Amino acid sequence: MNMKQRCNWASHASSLIQEYHDHVWGKPVMDDILCFKYLIMESAHAGLSWEMILKREAAYDMAYEGFNPMHVATFNQDKVEAMMHSGIIRHRGKIEASIKAAKIVNDIALEFGSFSHYLWSFVNHTPLITYRLPEVWNATSPLSDRISQDLQRRGMNYVGSKIIQAYIQGIGLLNDHDTDCELCSRRNV
Repeated sequence: MNMKQRCNWASHASSLIQEYHDHVWGKPVMDDILCFKYLIMESAHAGLSWEMILKREAAYDMAYEGFNPMHVATFNQDKVEAMMHSGIIRHRGKIEASIKAAKIVNDIALEFGSFSHYLWSFVNHTPLITYRLPEVWNATSPLSDRISQDLQRRGMNYVGSKIIQAYIQGIGLLNDHDTDCELCSRRNV
């Protein structure tokens, strides 16, 4: 049987994680709503497994009513209460921080033309390709440090450098596939 060559972290993971690796992780995301969605999901992921978050993705989509940051920014305490019982991670601080983040994302979109444009400006609108051995894994990077610091300066919570590192890998800002992964953009160079 011919096994698919994946990044080490996904090669022996559940089928849900492998599906995420093969079809989502590391693919450049330019859509503001998807950029916001994955930011909120990564923030919810803090201290938990990514698989737990992925298993609740449909609940997140329903609770956040499509993840439009313009809409999420209008959520009130009644909505927070409803979200606490919606199947997403029941963490009031993270939910309230996500509503605050929506307001900040909207401000960023006004300043930069879009949230995506803001994010991609950190890498000159081209994915930053890492050159590391598969066994060398960095929880943070100078790029995640810069983005994290800027988002925190703007008032966001749950956007530490480790969360942002995972986020920018997920949305393809940082192309971080292992060199022996068949999705690695450096394989055929």
